[in-house]
Amino acid sequence: MSKQELADGADAFTHLGSRVRDALSERGFSTPTEPQRRAIPPLAAGRNALVLAPTGTGKTETAMLPVFDSIAEADPREGISALYITPLRALNRDMRERLDWWGDYLDLDVQVRHGDTTQYQRSKQADDPPDVLVTTPETLQAMLTGKKLRKALRDVHHVVVDEVHELASSKRGAQMTVGLERLQVLSGPFQRIGLSATVGSPEEVAKFLTGYQDDPRRSDHNADRDYAVVEVDAGSSVDFTVVRPEVTPEDERLAGKLATDDEVASHVRVIRDLVREHESTLIFVNTRQTAEALGSRFKTIDEPVGIHHGSLSTDARIEVEDAFKSGELDGLICTSSMELGIDVGRVDHVVQYNSPREVARLLQRVGRAGHREGAVSRGTVVTASPDDTMEALAIARRAEADEVEPANIHHGSLDVVANQIVGMVMDVGDVSAREAYELLTRAYPFRDLTEETFRDVVREVSKSRLVWLDEEADRIEKSGGTWQYFYANLSMIPDEETYEVNDMSSRRQIGTLDERFVVNFAQPGEVFIQRGEMWRINDIDEEEGRVNVAPIEDPAGEVPSWTGREIPVPMAVAGEVGEMRDVAAPQFESGGDLASVARQFLGRYPSDERTVETALEPVERQVASGHPMPTHDRVVVEGQGRSVVVDAAFGHTVNETLGRVISALLGQRTGSSVGMEVDPYRIELEVPPRTGPHDVVDVLESTDPDHVEALLELALKNSDSLKFTLAQVAAKFGALKRYQGNSRFGADRLMAALKDTPVYDEAVREVFHRDLAVEETADVLRRLHDGDLELVTARERTPIGVAGRSSGRELLVPENADASVIEAIKERIQDDRVILFCLHCQDWQRKTKVRRVPDQPECPDCGSTRIAALNPWAEEVVKAVRAPEKDEEQERMTERAYQSASLVQGHGKQAVVAMAARGVGPHNAARIISKLRENEEDFYRDILSQERQYARTQSFWD
Repeated sequence: MSKQELADGADAFTHLGSRVRDALSERGFSTPTEPQRRAIPPLAAGRNALVLAPTGTGKTETAMLPVFDSIAEADPREGISALYITPLRALNRDMRERLDWWGDYLDLDVQVRHGDTTQYQRSKQADDPPDVLVTTPETLQAMLTGKKLRKALRDVHHVVVDEVHELASSKRGAQMTVGLERLQVLSGPFQRIGLSATVGSPEEVAKFLTGYQDDPRRSDHNADRDYAVVEVDAGSSVDFTVVRPEVTPEDERLAGKLATDDEVASHVRVIRDLVREHESTLIFVNTRQTAEALGSRFKTIDEPVGIHHGSLSTDARIEVEDAFKSGELDGLICTSSMELGIDVGRVDHVVQYNSPREVARLLQRVGRAGHREGAVSRGTVVTASPDDTMEALAIARRAEADEVEPANIHHGSLDVVANQIVGMVMDVGDVSAREAYELLTRAYPFRDLTEETFRDVVREVSKSRLVWLDEEADRIEKSGGTWQYFYANLSMIPDEETYEVNDMSSRRQIGTLDERFVVNFAQPGEVFIQRGEMWRINDIDEEEGRVNVAPIEDPAGEVPSWTGREIPVPMAVAGEVGEMRDVAAPQFESGGDLASVARQFLGRYPSDERTVETALEPVERQVASGHPMPTHDRVVVEGQGRSVVVDAAFGHTVNETLGRVISALLGQRTGSSVGMEVDPYRIELEVPPRTGPHDVVDVLESTDPDHVEALLELALKNSDSLKFTLAQVAAKFGALKRYQGNSRFGADRLMAALKDTPVYDEAVREVFHRDLAVEETADVLRRLHDGDLELVTARERTPIGVAGRSSGRELLVPENADASVIEAIKERIQDDRVILFCLHCQDWQRKTKVRRVPDQPECPDCGSTRIAALNPWAEEVVKAVRAPEKDEEQERMTERAYQSASLVQGHGKQAVVAMAARGVGPHNAARIISKLRENEEDFYRDILSQERQYARTQSFWD
C-alpha cells in the first residue's frame, strides 16, 4: 500500500458518507480496527481488494461498510446491488444476523439465499430483489440461470467473498471464479472484495479472486484486473504454548473412570483444567473421530463440553453453538468448520489437541480467541508423541513468525470446465465456442487452459448429450440432457450417499453416516459414537437412506467414519523438525543431557522444559545407539526382515510421492507387490523376500528425476485411488450415466472405456493435485544425485525409525501380508489386555494381557470354565450381568457376555485371542474359529482379514 493510503487509514471512517458514519456512532464504533484503518480507504475508492486478517478483527464490517455506503448513496436502486458469498450455510446465517442491523438503520434489504431457502422466499426474492444477498457459491450457479434473477443480477456492483482462502484450494472455488466471470458478462465490471485468514501467497489469492480483464495470453493488453492487498500480521497478535501432559496419580484414577490408559487420561485432564481456567474454550481436533472419542470422555466425567462437526445435523450444531454462546457450555470440541468464523460468542482460549499439521490452520484456530481490539489470542497445543510435539513446536514458531503456507490453488480442473460449459449454455441458450473459451480463461484457475483441451472437453460433454455442438457454426447449444445435468451438478463436491441417523426414542435426526461406513460396518446390534453418545443400530432403511438407532450406556462401541483425508504436514514444517534433530544431535554427541539440550530450544520455541525433553528423547536414543541421524538434509534407510523404512523429513505429500515411486520400481524389479505406509517423517515399506535397504538405496540413486511424473502415471493405472476418483470425475462430466445405463458399471471397465479422454486425464490430474508432489519429489532426487542431500543406511531399525505416528491407520497393512506381518499382528494381540470374568460365581474378574491367559481359563474361586473374555473397558457389561433386574440394554450385554463365555469354554485361549482383535466380537470370532486350518498363521490371517474389514471403516477421517 502507498504512504498516502496508510495516512488515509488513520481517519478511515471519514471516507464513508454521513449516513454510514451516523450508523457507526449509533453502533458504538468510534475507532476503526486495524483492518478497517487500512482497507476502508481503497475499498471506498472502489478498488478490488483482498483483506487478510485474523478471525474476529472486524473483517465483515471492513468489507461491508464501504459497500453499504455505496448502495445507500445510489439513487435509484434496482435489482441486487451486492452479493456476499460464503463457503458455509452456517456462515450465511451468521452474516445475515450481523448485517441485519446495518440494513435496518440504512433502510437496505439484506436477505439470505441457499439450498434450504423455501420456494416462497425464492419467488419473493426474484420478484422483489433485496439490496444485499448473502449466498453460497453453488446458489450463485443456480441464480445465473433464472430469468427474473438474471435481471436482478444486472445491477450487481459489489461481490464480497468471505473465507476466500478456503475456496481457493478447491474445485468449488474454481467453479465460483468462472461463475463470477459469467456474472460480469451480465452485470458489467463490479468490485471484488475477498476476506481471508492469513495465507503465504496473498498475491495468488488476490488473482484467484479478481481474474483477468482480457485473455491472459495477449501481450498487447494489461490482462490483470487492478487490486489491493491489505494484510494484517496475524503472528504478532497470537500467543502459543505447546504442552505434552505428564501422567500423574490423578490420571491413574481418571483412567479407570474413562476406561482408557493413563496417558489418554492425562490428555483429558489437562484439557479439562484449561477449560475450567477459562470462561469459554474452543477445543480443536483434526478429525471427527477424535471429536467424538474425546467428547464421549468429557461426557463420562460430566464436564460441560459439547461437540460440533459437519456430520451432525444442522439442528444439533445450532443447539451446541447457542449453548456455548449462552455460557451453558464452557468448552466446545470442534473440527475445521469452526475455523471459518461461525458465531459462537466470545472465546477467551483455544486448545488444539495434537499438532495442527499446518501453520495457517493454527493461526486460524487460535485466532478465534480474544476478539477485542489489541487483544492477544492465546492457545495451547496439547501433544501426544515426540513427533507430534516437535511438529507442533515447529508450527508454533513459524506461526509467530508469520511463515504461512501458500494457498494450493486448484488450477485447470477439466470437470469444472465441463460443468461451466453447461452453465454458460443454461445462461443464454446457446453460446459461441470462442466466447465460452475466452470467458473461461479470464478466470485465474483456467488461464493456462489450451484451446485444444477446451474443445476436447466440449466434444466429451456433447457425447454425453449434455450440450449440442455445432462444429460448423462453432456454437454450443442446449440439448435434452442440459437442464437435468446442470441442476444435479450445481456443486463440485463429489456426490456420495449419506444416511441420516435417527434417534428412535426422540424421533430426531442426530447426524449422518458415510455410505462406506454403513456398507462395511453398520448392522443391527452394532454400536457406535455420535455427538459424544453411544448408539445401537436397530435397523437400516435402505429406501429412505436412514439408520435408526437407540441410545445406550455401553461404552464398548466403535467410532463412526466419514469421508475425508488426514491433514497433510507441509514439507517446510517437516523440514524444520529435521533441522531440530540436526541441532540437538551434536549436543548429545558432546555429552549434553536431555535437560541441558532442551533448555537450548526454549528461547526459540514456545514450550516448557519437560515437554521439549519428551520430544528430544528419540533423538538422544538415536545418538546413543550410534545410528546416523535423519535430518532435513540427510535421508536414512533402515530395515529388519521384510520391513524397510526410509527416514525422510519431507512431509506427507513428498513422502507419499517418493514412496509410490520406490514401491512401483521395486515391484517392477521383483515381480511382487510392495506395501507402503507414510507419515511426514517416514516411508515404511513391506518388501518381498531377499529385498532390503540396499535395494531401496539403489532405486533412489538410479531414478531419473525427470521421469518421476511418467513413473507415477504408470503406477497409478490400477490403483484404487484413481478408480475411485475416475468414477467421481466421470459423474461430473455426465459420462458415468452414459456407460452405466441401468446397472452398475465396474471400475475396471469404466477405466478402459474412458482411457484417452479428458475424463481420464482429469482423474489423473486430480490425484496428482490432491495426493502427490511431483516437482518437489523430483527436486529431492536431484539433490540426492548432486550430493546436496546425504543418503545413508542403518544396520538395523533405529529409535527414530520405529517411532512413527500410527495416525489411526496401523491396521491398513499391505494386501500381500507375509509372515513378518502375521508375526506383528500376533505380537500385538498377545500384548493387548482383556477382562476375564466368571459367569458362574460372578465374583471373580481379572484384567490381564492375552499372552498371560492360560490355554483353558478357569475361575480360581469356583473352578468354573464359563469365563467371558471382555474388552478392558467393558465394566458396564460386568455390571449388567450382576444386575438382579435387567433392562433391555443390560439383557443384550448379558447375552453377549454369555456368547463370549461359550466360545472360551469350547475353544480356550484361541477364543480369547480372536475376541481381543480389533473389530471382532463373539459372532465374528466364532466364524473365524470354525474354519479348518493347517497352521496357526492361517488363523491369524483370518483375524487380519476381519481387522482389515474393520479398518476400512476407520480409514477415511475428516
